[in-house]
Amino acid sequence: MGTDHFRSSTRGWLLGTLAGWGTILLILAGIVLSLLPLGLNLGWWPILLSVVGLGLIAWKWISNMMESFEVTPDRLVIRRGIFIKSIDEIELYRIKDVRIDFSLINQIANVGTIGITSSDETTKDGPLMLPLVQDAKRRREVLRDLVDQARQRRRVREVDMVHDGY
Repeated sequence: MGTDHFRSSTRGWLLGTLAGWGTILLILAGIVLSLLPLGLNLGWWPILLSVVGLGLIAWKWISNMMESFEVTPDRLVIRRGIFIKSIDEIELYRIKDVRIDFSLINQIANVGTIGITSSDETTKDGPLMLPLVQDAKRRREVLRDLVDQARQRRRVREVDMVHDGY
């Protein structure tokens, strides 16, 4: 298996969230209102609605471009930033849990949020969330298989210690 390189999906945000659908409606409302007869004299407000909607899409696109994820047979690599960059890696054998969350709208758009819990410092404050991942169900299964393979290669087992009453 090679590597899988992906980002949060701007298209998935547009079609898979209420905020995305609201943005689409905002743009369409601006277009429709600007095409109404000039006798209504709505001024520049309809155009402003469309510009705000397009600005929201541009902001989301830039936000998604600032973070990318790469899954290799040994690591999950998280790259963040445009001008100031950071690279973080989680060894796959250290991943404890891979979870997927998706709403009904997410399912229709084929996106989901993958949550990863590991024994790595990256997830010490809570799960690492990979939001609005296109084809998230398949990517989660591939990641789970790679985690199992990495553990077998290193002969590592995940053991949880539970203390009752302490």
